[in-house]
Amino acid sequence: MATQVESQTHIPGFVGFFNKLTQRMLGVGVPMGPNALITVSGRTSGVPRTTPVAIIEIGGKRWVSSPYGDVNWVRNLRAAGRATITFGRRDEVVTATELSADAKAAFFRDVFGPYVRRLPLGSWMIGSVLGAKDMLGDPTEAAARHPVFELRAASEPA
Repeated sequence: MATQVESQTHIPGFVGFFNKLTQRMLGVGVPMGPNALITVSGRTSGVPRTTPVAIIEIGGKRWVSSPYGDVNWVRNLRAAGRATITFGRRDEVVTATELSADAKAAFFRDVFGPYVRRLPLGSWMIGSVLGAKDMLGDPTEAAARHPVFELRAASEPA
């Protein structure tokens, strides 16, 4: 199991507002690029919690990472090990495996960085808006600060 991220990056004030807006839009099926809704049972309450996330899908593999570190949905996913991902009107139950530090550094260097740099305004969005420049510029630092989970269909073998 990967080591847990001990800290949370500062979350800009606008994130709460935009998360609510994005959640509503995704909830009614408005396509928003790689964004989807993740629903995870609360680690203490067991109540389902839903938040918007970006799913990176390349070559049949999928990952989700937190630009703000060890936030509640991350801790819930770590505890539950599974979630429901909603794309438009389609729900899929997935298992989530947290990557090790070395695997996270490789992910940021070999998968995330090239993916984001291909997106129009991707680098600007990650660096300036989300405040997570390390996810593009320093894979080792990013691995220490940002959890990453590989997602697989619940019926798919690990």
